[in-house]
Parts: sequence; structure tokens; C-alpha cells
Amino acid sequence: MHLYWHQRDLRVPDNRGLHAATDGDTVVPVYVFDDTVLSQVGRPKRAFLAAGVRALRAAYRERGSDLLVREGDAESVLPALADEFDADTVFHAAHYDAARRNRRTRVADALAAAGVDTAGHVDHTLVDPATLDDAYPSHSQFYDDWQQAPKPDPVPAPDADALADVHDDHTLSVPAPEPPLPDAGHAAATDRLAAFLDDGIASYNDTRDDLAAAVDAPASAVSRLSPYLAAGNIGVREVWAAVADAYDDATGNAARNIGKYRYELSWREQNYHLLYHTPRLQTENYVSFDAPIAWQNSDDHFEAWTRGETGYPLVDAGMRQLRAEGYVHNRPRQVVASFLTKHLLVDWRRGERHFADRLVDYDPANNAANWQWTASTGTDTVAVRIFDPVSQMAKYDSDAAFVTEYVPELRGVDPETIVDWPTLRHSQRERLAPDYHHPIVDRDHAYERAQRVFEAALDGDA
Repeated sequence: MHLYWHQRDLRVPDNRGLHAATDGDTVVPVYVFDDTVLSQVGRPKRAFLAAGVRALRAAYRERGSDLLVREGDAESVLPALADEFDADTVFHAAHYDAARRNRRTRVADALAAAGVDTAGHVDHTLVDPATLDDAYPSHSQFYDDWQQAPKPDPVPAPDADALADVHDDHTLSVPAPEPPLPDAGHAAATDRLAAFLDDGIASYNDTRDDLAAAVDAPASAVSRLSPYLAAGNIGVREVWAAVADAYDDATGNAARNIGKYRYELSWREQNYHLLYHTPRLQTENYVSFDAPIAWQNSDDHFEAWTRGETGYPLVDAGMRQLRAEGYVHNRPRQVVASFLTKHLLVDWRRGERHFADRLVDYDPANNAANWQWTASTGTDTVAVRIFDPVSQMAKYDSDAAFVTEYVPELRGVDPETIVDWPTLRHSQRERLAPDYHHPIVDRDHAYERAQRVFEAALDGDA
């Protein structure tokens, strides 16, 4: 008998650890609500995980088995279950964030003391991070090696007779989420993937940064698969295989668009590679500076940013989308992160933790690596990259469709004026939208200050 320990892999199909566990033996599926790990994520993600666990339990029951759900420390729960079912091995997926690595060590030690083996399997990535170099100067160099590495096919769901005949009545006591969640589970994930393949992926590169399209057709402009991949409701191999089939069948502009989506998946792979080789990626700068970064860390500025009250329309729209939906479109996600770390000079770690607390699609690898890239403490080949929120809005939301969707105070104002809002005179802003906020920092001064601060840190000028 084996136990399979589900964590952030809440599915039966294309689950490499589960597939290995059911090879020649019977498996008891288990999920442990362990606050030592779940406390690292916010209420929206916890609620989405709970919904995913309920969907996973239903999937096992359809196969004549069940998912044993327990609450407590995994290092206490799993040895007890192994003893109850006379299991000789606990299988699981490999995880790379610090909290789960530490828990894995504690669990392995506790099981070993009880005479039970553990077996971890690569599941969250297409390519095992251990098979690539430990550092790459740029994404293009990572991509060259990663592209040459073989990508395994999805593995099938186990046969029903490989699953133990068990039953569990444990109920999940998880608070209701705010904001409302997308449907969870493998079926919902495959529906989302199918919809994107039918109506979206063939124009992905053309629409992925079009914020008006994100408002008018949010399910087509981008994939919206991030919550499902982050919670393991769908396997990355299943996504890759479906996209590869679409790419093989496409020609011309459609092939270019689909190829871009395939390429974007390689950034996710690199983020996991970074977290695997850099366990402190969530808490320490990836690059070394000759002098400390002179963060200002104004609490007032940070709170204005979290509320979407900075007086920079695109920044505020992105932060209000986060509050309303637990999600931010990738373009404003980059802009709000840059604004916090550059224009406001607030340490990226505060932003990273706020996103972890608010995002339904929170992923420890993507969140930490992308925050560091945007903050110029990560792998970006540009030494000091600053997203100007005015020019970003002019380029990607010139009609103010996205901004006015989330910032109602600006509805009825001319779009060109909204774009230029931070550069207008105080009296103009008062006249045009008296209920909206004035900029909390001067655009040019903040931009130039950020350049000076980061250049001083790079050059060692304290």
C-alpha cells in the first residue's frame, strides 16, 4: 500500500507522482491542510485551494475511492496515516519554495523514523530544474538550453482499481472568499484551456497587452489559466501538449501567436528554475549590490498603492482590479510593481507579500521571480528598468477602457486627459474629476530619484 500526498497538484490526470504511486500498488490519496504552509498565502488563494480539494475529492469518488482530508502538521498526520493503512511509501510532487521544502524535510524525517519511505517526483515543470545549469545571465540563454531538453508527455489518470476503497467524511472549514472565485478543479481548468484554444490563442500575441481587449473579452485576450496552473488543477504537460497540437496545425499569423504563448511558458519554467536553485528568492535580492538600495519604505505611500489611490490612473486601475478580482492583467501587474519599487522606492518584498495575500493565482516561483525582475534585483538584463505609468497607459490603454473600468471617478473624462493625469495642473484635476486622487509623487522627480538610487547601489555609492 502507498499513500499519495497531494499538495499543489490538485488533479488526478497528468499527475506524475500519483502515476508513479499507482504503478503496481494500491494508493490512498491524502490532502493535509497544514497551517505552517497555508499561512503563507492569503484568503483568496486558500479558498481556491479548498475549492480545488473539493473538486479533487469528487473526482476520486467518481472513481470509487476518496480523498482523505486532514488538518494539522503533515509530519504528524502522514506517519499516522501510513501506520493506519500499513503504507510503506509516501509519494508526492517536488516543491521548491522554502516553506514546502522545510516541511518536506520534516515529513521525510518523521516518516523515516516510522520506517516509511518517501518518493518525490518532478511535476510542476516541463523540465526538471536540476538538469539545467544553476544560473543563466539572461532568459534567452536559459531558453536555449531549456528548449533543447525533452518535454515529457502527459501521464494518464490511474485506473480505478489502483485506488484504495476508502471513504472520508471530513468537511473543509475554510472561510468564504473575497472576491468571488473562478470555478476550481481539473474539469474547470480543461474547459478554460479549451475555450482559449478555440477563441484566443491564435491572436494571443496581438491581444495580450491590449487592455481594452482585456476588458471587452477577458477570456480571449489572455489565457486566464494562471489560477489553475498555480493550484495544480491542470498539469503543465497537458497545457503544453494541447498548445503544441494547436501550433502544429496553425500557419501564418496564427502560428506566430501560438508560438508566442509557447515561449511565454518558458518564463514560468525559468521562474521555477530560479526558485529551485535559489531557495531564498522570496526574501533576498537575487543580484548583489555594492551598496544597499536606499528604500524609502513610506507606509503612507505603500497604503495608497494597496488601495489604488496613487493618482496614477493605470497603477490605481491595476490595484483595484487586484482588490476586486484577486487577479491583475500582466501588463498593469508589471506597471504597479515598477511604480511601487521605483517611483515610490518601497522594498519589493512588501509588494511580493501583498500580492501573495491577495492573488488567487499566487505562485511562489512566479511571484518572487517577477517581482525581483521588475524591481531590478532579479534576472533582468537591463540594469535599471523603470516602467513609466504615463507612457505605459498611452501605449496600452490609450482609450482609457481598462482604467475607467476600475476607476469610476474618471469616467466621462477625455481619455487623452486621463493618460496625462499625473502631469496636469492641480486646478485642472480638481475641475475634471474632484473625487479622484492627485499624484502622491511627482512623475519626473520620482523617475529620476529611482535612477539615482539604483545606480548608487550598483556603483557602491552609499
